[in-house]
Amino acid sequence: METEISQRLAELREELRRHNHRYYVLDDPSIPDVEYDRLFQELKSIEQAHPDLITPDSPSQRVGDAPLDAFTQVEHEQSMLSLDNVFSDEELKDWEKRIFNRLGLAADSDKQLAFACEPKLDGIACSLLYVDGVLERGATRGDGRVGEDITQNVRTINSIPLSLHGDNWPKRLEVRGEIYMPKGGFAALNERMLAQDSKPFVNPRNAAAGSLRQLDSRITAQRPLEMCCYSVHIRDGSLPFDSHSAGIKQLAEWGFKTNAEMRVVQGVQACVDYYNDLLTRRGDLVYDIDGIVFKVDDLALQERLGFVSRAPRWAVAHKFPAQEEITTLLDVEFQVGRTGAITPVARLTPVFVGGVTVSNATLHNADEIARLGVKVGDSVIVRRAGDVIPQIVQVVLERRPDDARKVEFPSCCPMCESPTERVEGEAVTRCTGGLVCPAQQKQAIKHYASRKAMDIDGLGDKLVELMADEGLIQSIADLYQLTVEQISNLERMGQKSAENLVAAIEKSKATTLPRFLYSLGVREVGEATAQNLAKHFLTIDAIIAANEEALLEVEDVGPIVAKHIIGFFEVDDNRQIIDRLLAAGVHWPDIIPPSEDEQPLKGETWVLTGSLETMSRAEAKEKLVALGAKVAGSVSKNTDCVVAGPGAGSKLAKAESLGLKVLDEAALQAFLNDH
Repeated sequence: METEISQRLAELREELRRHNHRYYVLDDPSIPDVEYDRLFQELKSIEQAHPDLITPDSPSQRVGDAPLDAFTQVEHEQSMLSLDNVFSDEELKDWEKRIFNRLGLAADSDKQLAFACEPKLDGIACSLLYVDGVLERGATRGDGRVGEDITQNVRTINSIPLSLHGDNWPKRLEVRGEIYMPKGGFAALNERMLAQDSKPFVNPRNAAAGSLRQLDSRITAQRPLEMCCYSVHIRDGSLPFDSHSAGIKQLAEWGFKTNAEMRVVQGVQACVDYYNDLLTRRGDLVYDIDGIVFKVDDLALQERLGFVSRAPRWAVAHKFPAQEEITTLLDVEFQVGRTGAITPVARLTPVFVGGVTVSNATLHNADEIARLGVKVGDSVIVRRAGDVIPQIVQVVLERRPDDARKVEFPSCCPMCESPTERVEGEAVTRCTGGLVCPAQQKQAIKHYASRKAMDIDGLGDKLVELMADEGLIQSIADLYQLTVEQISNLERMGQKSAENLVAAIEKSKATTLPRFLYSLGVREVGEATAQNLAKHFLTIDAIIAANEEALLEVEDVGPIVAKHIIGFFEVDDNRQIIDRLLAAGVHWPDIIPPSEDEQPLKGETWVLTGSLETMSRAEAKEKLVALGAKVAGSVSKNTDCVVAGPGAGSKLAKAESLGLKVLDEAALQAFLNDH
């Protein structure tokens, strides 16, 4: 019986190791998570019943052990060397010349040296020791000779094998690599930290370092760490390969994660090309890198080149421009976006970071300012990653001057002096100026002229930008004052085009109340809400005068939407623009409350899917709404009818599976004709 249990344990451990390797190292899982969980639970239950059969390399032993009192010091079997840095192509080429000289070769000879090129991961260097194929120890780099024993923590990292794969591994093997936190895992970790009211990490490297230095490995086990290996040492020197790249390939076969971006190239110019390629793709990688490591690939040549001080002559790090720097916060200005969002912008003492000179950085919102605790006059750490907008990530509190002053968020819009508002549950503070705020005017005009709003044919975004920049329009009401002469004088606008646009603007005066409401751009008031408001209140004056209690009686209007509506119409300038629009001739037919006979679909929910040929879906929706129906975007058991045109897909399939009523376009047209 015990033999059968031991055999089953061995099978489970081997299968789980294989699936771990495919998932965490190869990124190629072969079974769903639920099946992995089933196997893992079976392993744990057997081990709990037979604790004497638990082995150190069992997959169950990754979960973390009891907290340590302190880390112990360990001596590396071979010193963990540092690398010399270069910061330009010229310095890299000088490094190659020194190699040629050391090897007794002419720098202008035809010989091309092979170089292994690897991204320099921005993490924490670590050494792993395997004895008889089983992980015995993990240690930090420390001073290169002595590091800290972090075995309990590295055992929790799934990309580190607890026992080696394959065969032909040496009795005693030391592997070096970088422990890091991928960008996605870092973002998720910081979200959790903020949700728990804990201080988030500044960057992925700090997060990795903080996670590895936990005395409680159960905390480390919850952090999304990975390890990528970049060198191997065998104590007796009997390496089964003759090049660095072959050694990396061997590590992959033994179960270690290696970098898929590694390349072997010929000559220093190819190294420069590799560097430039990775520099342009740096922001797209799932992990942070701060440069490229170049190594002479031939191990025999490495032996001949040797070391200088504590760095090898055969390897060098070509650093990328720094992504973080320290500078001074001179002031905070507030910018208003096209949607009214107010964004604090930090004005900084110019500093070179991420390859450019940075003098401005985003502070996002009031919550971010409070989280950072930043004050004007502070020394701050600025980060710029790739093309990402520079941002302040940390305040250097020990450098805070006595006259540092608090950042005050404005209560009025800095552009139009309208009150600002921050809706409960939202991070963004917004200007309530709407139609009159200069920062929002262009966007307001574009929305007003759009097809689903006032549908002014020929008034595209570029023309709106041009007319606003030329001072012809400052609000939507100004559209109705435009003349053919004014428009024809604009670039690329001839007489005929100007006449057509003026005619389209004139045509837009005849509209409907729902379209007019939607065109005003009130926050959260889309087409459906505008329809519901018009049906409920019947007139624009009634909507303007409505209080929260009255608005909440309208279908689909909740407290937040009601607050936006009230806030919009409370602004005198917004109401003045509406008065100007009406005075210019914008009008719509009176809405006569329909009788029950005229709304046979009242209380029903319909869904339109596929394309329609005799009418647009917008027209069909308008007609169905006029008959009392609610037109939804998705099918559910509460749907009363689905209209399916050509190309209908998943919505039609779901309707059929639920046994719902389905009409084609001809049946819909017949129904509408009858009503």
